[in-house]
Amino acid sequence: MVKPKKKRKVLYPPRFYFFKPAGVPASKLESVNLTVDEYEAIRLVDIENLNHLESAKSMEISRPTFTRLLGSAHKKIGSAIVNGYAIRIEGGSFVFVNNAYRCRKCGYEWDLKADEQNKGLDIEENCPSCKEDDVENMEEMLKKCNSGYGHGRGGRLRQGRF
Repeated sequence: MVKPKKKRKVLYPPRFYFFKPAGVPASKLESVNLTVDEYEAIRLVDIENLNHLESAKSMEISRPTFTRLLGSAHKKIGSAIVNGYAIRIEGGSFVFVNNAYRCRKCGYEWDLKADEQNKGLDIEENCPSCKEDDVENMEEMLKKCNSGYGHGRGGRLRQGRF
């Protein structure tokens, strides 16, 4: 029996989750799926300038696992740039440090810290900005990928469907 993947801690969701080469319709492009945890690895090392050990501690995974995750992310991004593929950020084995939400109407994003939710201050029914009730949980939205829920390409095969 395979050991389940440990959920990697992600500070906050990506602001944008689809990138494509300019001037090419998305329907004509192949795409590469960058998982949310791979996105976080790129953010920590290349944007926050943390070393691998600090980044691994932040995501609560081992340093070798982090290094493999970062290598996979760099390979996918490199392939997309060289071959002109689109990049879609979704799926993976992750959990947000803070629970993030987005209003589908106005696009406003906010989060509640886990301790606030434990005190009974659950997600508001309405967006704090426009007061609409069309609110989505970012973690759930980003876990849904084309081949299952957060399991990458093998999701269907593991569920017994071919």
